[in-house]
Amino acid sequence: MDSATGPDRGLRFAVLGPVRAWRDDQPIVTGSPQQRALLAALLLRGGRTATASELLDALWGETAPTTALAALRSYAFRLRKALGADALVTESGGYALHVAPDGLDFAAAERLAAEAEKARGAGDPVRARELLATALGMWNGEPLAGLPGPYAEAQRNRLEEWRLTVTETRLELDLELAAHAEAVSELTALSAEQPLRERLRCLLMLALYRSGRQAEALGVYADTRRLLADELGVDPCAELSELHQRILEADPALAAPAGPGAHTAEVVRPAQLPATVADFTGRAAFVRELGAQLTEADKGVMAVSALAGIGGVGKTTLAVHVAHAARDAFPDGQLYVDLQGTDARPAEPEAVLGSFLRALGLSDSAIPDSLADRAALYRSTLDGRRVLALLDNAHDAAQVRPLLPGTPGCAALITSRVRMVDLAGAHLVDLDVMSPEEALQLFTRIVGEERVTSERQSALDVVAACGFLPLAIRIAASRLAARRTWTVAVLARKLADQRRRLDELRAGDLAVKATFELGYGQLEPLQARAFRLLSLPDGPDISLDAAAAVLDMDPYSTEELLEALVDISLIESAAPARYRFHDLLRLYARECADRDETDEARCRALSRLLDFYLSSAACAYELENPGDRVLDHLAPTERTGLAFGTREEALEWLFSEAQGLLAAVQQAASGGCEGPMRRAVDLLWAAQDLMESGVYARQYEQGVQALVTTAGDCAEHLVEGRARVLLGQLHRLSGQFVAADREAQRSFILGMAAEDPLTRSYALNLRGGIALQGHRFHECAEYHSNALEAFREDGNRHGEAAALSNLSRAQLELGDTDAAVSATEQVVAIYRGLGAGFRLGNGLYAMGIALTTTDRLDEATVCLTEALGIFHEARQRFWEGMTLFRLAKVHLAGGQWRQSASHAEQALVILREVGGEWRTANALTVLGRALAGFGQTIRARACWHDALGIFTALGSPEADEVRRLIDDRSSPAVAI
Repeated sequence: MDSATGPDRGLRFAVLGPVRAWRDDQPIVTGSPQQRALLAALLLRGGRTATASELLDALWGETAPTTALAALRSYAFRLRKALGADALVTESGGYALHVAPDGLDFAAAERLAAEAEKARGAGDPVRARELLATALGMWNGEPLAGLPGPYAEAQRNRLEEWRLTVTETRLELDLELAAHAEAVSELTALSAEQPLRERLRCLLMLALYRSGRQAEALGVYADTRRLLADELGVDPCAELSELHQRILEADPALAAPAGPGAHTAEVVRPAQLPATVADFTGRAAFVRELGAQLTEADKGVMAVSALAGIGGVGKTTLAVHVAHAARDAFPDGQLYVDLQGTDARPAEPEAVLGSFLRALGLSDSAIPDSLADRAALYRSTLDGRRVLALLDNAHDAAQVRPLLPGTPGCAALITSRVRMVDLAGAHLVDLDVMSPEEALQLFTRIVGEERVTSERQSALDVVAACGFLPLAIRIAASRLAARRTWTVAVLARKLADQRRRLDELRAGDLAVKATFELGYGQLEPLQARAFRLLSLPDGPDISLDAAAAVLDMDPYSTEELLEALVDISLIESAAPARYRFHDLLRLYARECADRDETDEARCRALSRLLDFYLSSAACAYELENPGDRVLDHLAPTERTGLAFGTREEALEWLFSEAQGLLAAVQQAASGGCEGPMRRAVDLLWAAQDLMESGVYARQYEQGVQALVTTAGDCAEHLVEGRARVLLGQLHRLSGQFVAADREAQRSFILGMAAEDPLTRSYALNLRGGIALQGHRFHECAEYHSNALEAFREDGNRHGEAAALSNLSRAQLELGDTDAAVSATEQVVAIYRGLGAGFRLGNGLYAMGIALTTTDRLDEATVCLTEALGIFHEARQRFWEGMTLFRLAKVHLAGGQWRQSASHAEQALVILREVGGEWRTANALTVLGRALAGFGQTIRARACWHDALGIFTALGSPEADEVRRLIDDRSSPAVAI
């Protein structure tokens, strides 16, 4: 080796799996197992020389043949030829392999682990966990796989022990970072593989306890104590026993930590305040008052100030200015949110808390679901920190209360149109219009001193006409500043034309309206029409393509109009190609539409939007479900929608437009007209991916409910029938089977009355699915057979596949397994032939169930694994959870307890969120079976007791099965 150049950095080696070598990313042939054993022995000596005697012992031990030395030299010669003479050298009668510092995967993993230890010691567990995860990611199966010899065997054990130790450390960090729910699955599997490793049992108990599963945590201890007594004749270690006692006592110190935000307070400092305006003017008394109030946080109290006033009076501008001035008093960060208090749907506190917690450094997995849990975690995360929260545009005190830090040293600054007299402890400030001097100063700063000085009286006339309202002054002055050919007198005369109206409407929102009227009156006709019509949809914002539909224009011309309106601050650009109104401007624009547009024109605008959504959603549906006859039953549209090139593109559009699309459905339902209602319900049929994904299920259900009510009032049987089918599906997904069956019965009757094959066939299919859940298997088979006939009469191959898939479930329960497997094979063949998207996943899911029942477990695993990938790509969280549940049952049937428990844990996380209580209880039942399979019977019984409570409350027949499990699998009487 040339000492000047050092080891060949192009050479890389791997021992954390099969022993391999590369030069410049090209594989090197390393020879026979014995030759690779020699290579491993040299690699793991870290460049130190190994004598021939040591290497003979390493490769053959005490059974070395007489030809061993010759074989050793032959192996060394071949390795030197493959690796290069500079890499493998002969020294002092032995051999040494010189490798660059980053040339061996295990050496790199050790360095990462050492860096992780330093990061953890420095108080950065997030970084430490990332480093350990990277180190563990270097493993590629069994280390030194397939190598003979005592040295390889000893090193395998050492490397595996190192991996387990690092994994335990990484799991400790998971718990430090409040990722306890996610850690349960991995810890369950690892404790099954290493049943006598007590540190894993400790971590599992703690993860379960922090996940609210105390009985299971105590069950783990009881199972461990019994196992240690049976296998080793010893008691659990002191650490395990102490943890057991602390869990029994519900020690508060065991509670989940605040999450990564709590550990990274030095690193994660949110700075969310909007930019303060450069021309902020006046309000000196209010600035002093609010600033003094915020400094109260220095005195060990949590300061809350609530700023109230009419719209446009400058509440947000003042609050942002004061917050920026006080930033130094809150070194740990500043949070900001627009609570949309004047919208039809104000921001939900739980959504705001989720955003705040992420801004404070917590991962999504560490954020709980409920409002109460999020609020508690938020307050815990802020404990010991100095953070200012600016809660802008609040609806009422109830919306604000969960968002208050509640921690000494923190402060909250609130703006709202209402005085929050019911917000205990808040310092209330009422903000009035500006004084004439302040108003003139603001106007001058925007327009320019030179123009105002020469026309002072005209400027005073302008600000007076604006009612001294800051928003009105800012809009008027900005218009004048953008028009260099106007004099101040020109603007004053324009405002004077409205003097009578401004005098009458000088209080409250009417002063803002008068100022908007000035801007509106200066618009070109097409701009004014766009301003009016785009205010009509109820969605939080609108895309460029949807806006083009509302205006009945091409996207290019629409964009020109909208950007012009953005320039004069009449609308906002929420994101590229997306636009929204300020709440006051939307209200004003709608009043303009009521005044300046006919009823017919307003209806046509919303009708075009509905057409656009329906046509585009139908295109997306067709890409996902090619050849589906559902599309042939949808209402025709006069306007074409978007065309998508790929399923991914269509899915992205559907989810990005979900809120606007579903708001359009509710608007159509409130109109009570047959035409819009028909297209609205068909839009929901075309957008069913939103329902089954679980993300927008609540808003989707609100639209369905609105259509059911309005269509029923109007005796629109076809619309009501289709809406009730969807409502029944929603109830079934959430486990409300009685309500689902009620809707299915009603929808079938309505479908018959309306002579609607779509409603009739899907109502039959739905009733069959509900009968299956109720264990009415003959009834289930009859419904699905009738549904199958109805789908075939309609030529609906997708529907035929769905009915066959569901029929197979009844056939399985009735013992006709051959027919069930044959049915699922037909389903998959139909879907593959049609080129179906995630519905193919449904077919594979059904086939996986059938194959599981017939003990063809390997084939079932293949089917369900493919289905899982399809559902993940299609963002179908519900079906992901159900497929994981089915994989757990496959592994259960094969006696693969560890794999079954792991999949059941993953399913449980998802189904608790989107699957309803009944499916959650099923997952708990399977998890209990898996746990019992590898001896954790007490934890298993805790799962079954939880499941039994759910099934009993629901009146489900599965309760009897769980009772038998508890009785039949009774474990030793251990107090838990």
